[in-house]
Amino acid sequence: MTPLSSAETVSASAVSVVTAGVDETRELGAALAAAARAGDRVALIGPLGAGKTQFAKGFAHGLGIRAVVNSPSFTLMTEYSGRLQLFHQDLYRLGGAAEAIAGGLLDERQEAGVTLTEWADRLGSGLDPDRLEVRIVVGDGDQRRIELWTTDPTRHSAYLAAAAGWDARRRPAARGTADDGT
Repeated sequence: MTPLSSAETVSASAVSVVTAGVDETRELGAALAAAARAGDRVALIGPLGAGKTQFAKGFAHGLGIRAVVNSPSFTLMTEYSGRLQLFHQDLYRLGGAAEAIAGGLLDERQEAGVTLTEWADRLGSGLDPDRLEVRIVVGDGDQRRIELWTTDPTRHSAYLAAAAGWDARRRPAARGTADDGT
């Protein structure tokens, strides 16, 4: 695999950052939680082992949730109380949107909190067109490129700004002393 390049703002509706490991993936999740508002839906997309649950753990921490957050693969959805209610879903075991609807995973209670959905690509964007997509791409070792994308940059601008701000704050530390000429 090729090392992932550094972060970049792709457009007004997309931001891409690179994390160096689990801790940074969690830190980014926590930073994005500061931007969360009631009714937000965040779609986590990536292959098995990419770090979707690690991102969710950080996001939950950023909402002030102190409970242990695990992937709800068998329960499909777990609710947590924090600054906002967190509805953490995992659609890995579902065959598609019809099963999610039949399983009661979409309801009006979620408007009072934030819904974080692992394996959201199984739901389809047509059923949830206003979501923020967080796509996790696996790089070398523990490196991950985390791409945020939205069809509604006005609604999700705080998330995009939080990701860019997080990256700008950590980038000098990631470069170490290489920039000071030594």
